[in-house]
Amino acid sequence: MSHFCLFSVSSLSFCFSVYTILSKVHSDRNVYPSAGVLFVHVLEREYFKGEFPPYPKPGEISNDPITFNTNLMGYPDRPGWLRYIQRTPYSDGVLYGSPTVENVGKPTIIEITAYNRRTFETARHNLIINIMSAEDFPLPYQAEFFIRNMNVEEMLASEVLGDFLGAVKNVWQPERLNAINITSALDRGGRVPLPINDMKEGVYVMVGADVPFSSCLREVENPQNQLRCSQEMEPVITCDKKFRTQFHIDWCKISLVDNTKQVSTFQEVIRGEGVLPDGGEYKPPSDTLKSRDYYSDFLITLAVPSAIALVLFLILAYIMCCRREGVEKRNMQTPDIQLVHHSAIQKSTKELRDMSKNREIAWPLSTLPVFHPVTGEIVPPLHTDSYDNTSMPLMQTQQ
Repeated sequence: MSHFCLFSVSSLSFCFSVYTILSKVHSDRNVYPSAGVLFVHVLEREYFKGEFPPYPKPGEISNDPITFNTNLMGYPDRPGWLRYIQRTPYSDGVLYGSPTVENVGKPTIIEITAYNRRTFETARHNLIINIMSAEDFPLPYQAEFFIRNMNVEEMLASEVLGDFLGAVKNVWQPERLNAINITSALDRGGRVPLPINDMKEGVYVMVGADVPFSSCLREVENPQNQLRCSQEMEPVITCDKKFRTQFHIDWCKISLVDNTKQVSTFQEVIRGEGVLPDGGEYKPPSDTLKSRDYYSDFLITLAVPSAIALVLFLILAYIMCCRREGVEKRNMQTPDIQLVHHSAIQKSTKELRDMSKNREIAWPLSTLPVFHPVTGEIVPPLHTDSYDNTSMPLMQTQQ
């Protein structure tokens, strides 16, 4: 049998019951949460350590990393109302959520598989959730708070949740107060906080009560505070000091829902005779498909473009090969005097090239070696200083 946590505020001489279910994991355990009330189930690592044989060295304490996988039996994931969180392999896992009315009376079997990340061993247990209907569900007045300095696993702790509900009890003064649901800000589209200054993700906590909202909770709806919220300024709430010591509430994001004033959107269905208007006889499509001729498609997509390309190729070949004028036609259209000049220039160029090939001229003296290539001695000049070289050509015959 599962046990219920009852939170009370003894200093105010009253007690109230909160149907938040906290339990420890056991093999094939049955729990009995109520529909519309927060359900919390803790998967403790200490329990599963006994499922794995210890392999520590003598004198050491086994602290293996253990992770959990939870799913609905026969399905790869959990039910839509049930969430799971585990920050690190060295922390406990938590199943939490708010059961729905649709699942009342239907046993929900959750398979819990524990993985030992050091030895790669596994252990499996079943958690049978039997959802019961609540007599006071749903509570007519519901308020959702956004707490900025908390993460969801911190808020799920019984001590922290009890302190928050105690603060709400002091402000609201209801006879019955239940925690309905807890949601991480990341599930609402929030950003992952930077790892500086111990920033938290933030968490939404919805609570329900049986009495109307207090004047303090209504203060956020006045025009002055609405204007401050639109300017991203903190609204002035008189009861904020009752939360500020432990919980930093964003009063601009508080949501107050009064189910007693909501207008039902249900519309009565007007049933007719059940006969459709006469629109002719219905002719369903044939079961056999007609064969389609793709010959015309072939001609349009391949044959026609190929024929056009072939014609263009023949025209271009005729222009390039069969319409050339040639050298003879060019010479016939050129004046005789121009042809004579051109022929004379070609002959002169040819003679000059032949003469340059037959010249036997020595290399310039500046290109001759200064040292003997074998002995390394200085080579004397070809001519003495008294040699008259005024009549020598610039290019001498190499000796």
